[in-house]
Amino acid sequence: MCLIPTREVIYEKHHSDMSIFDKSTNLGKCDYSLNDKCRLIEGRIHSMFEGWFGEKKTQFKLWLSLNNELYRRFNDVIIPSSNGTTQIDHILVSPFGLFIVETKNLKGWIYGSETQSKWTQVVYKNKYSFQNPLKQTFRQKKVLSKYLDVEETHIQTVVCFVGDSKFKTELPSNVLSSGLGRYIKQFQDTVLSNDEIVRICSLLIDTDGKISKREHIQSLHNRHSSETVCPRCGSALVERTVKQGIRTGTQFIGCSGYPKCRFTLN
Repeated sequence: MCLIPTREVIYEKHHSDMSIFDKSTNLGKCDYSLNDKCRLIEGRIHSMFEGWFGEKKTQFKLWLSLNNELYRRFNDVIIPSSNGTTQIDHILVSPFGLFIVETKNLKGWIYGSETQSKWTQVVYKNKYSFQNPLKQTFRQKKVLSKYLDVEETHIQTVVCFVGDSKFKTELPSNVLSSGLGRYIKQFQDTVLSNDEIVRICSLLIDTDGKISKREHIQSLHNRHSSETVCPRCGSALVERTVKQGIRTGTQFIGCSGYPKCRFTLN
């Protein structure tokens, strides 16, 4: 098995967090020197590799801390849906339900909240934004539930930071920097029968390799450029009106799944 990530793997992992040419750098608009641009791009490429190695570190932790006969593991899974595809770092299948584990290999101070669309990483006074991972797992849970025909209540989501990071704001209990195995083991109620586990594992095994990384990347582009379908949950985008505040009466495009999904089209 190849241990070096391909270009497609690195790009796809990085795409959901931040773009090389995002608003925080404005490489195309600002008067950066060539050396400055190279340093910025090199830094972003380095973070892509960190994301890949973070997944491997989490995978190793799961091997060590969880019984592999009780928890069946699936890594780097691409699941199809009616609204594109979704990539999941790790899926655990057990009698106690399914566990989605989203890995973040980041260092420094982490600021965020459950409702913010972007979280902030601060490293030596430098600030970087990345997508709220809880928004990622929100969609992953919905897609996985529908694809496997499993109730959402039987799927738990976990965000695991594996780098040298420190949370500077209060975050939900399923956002962790340590104790991943301990967190998963606290769920002890049996919700899936042996037959259900076999059926689910068979579906996940059958999914492996059916969708290429390149196809998934194209799906990401299509989903995030849609003006009619919410890229986060797959619901329809509709015209809404601001009902309070200084923008009262202003119209905008938002998700019809509000308040469960608060996506708006900029």
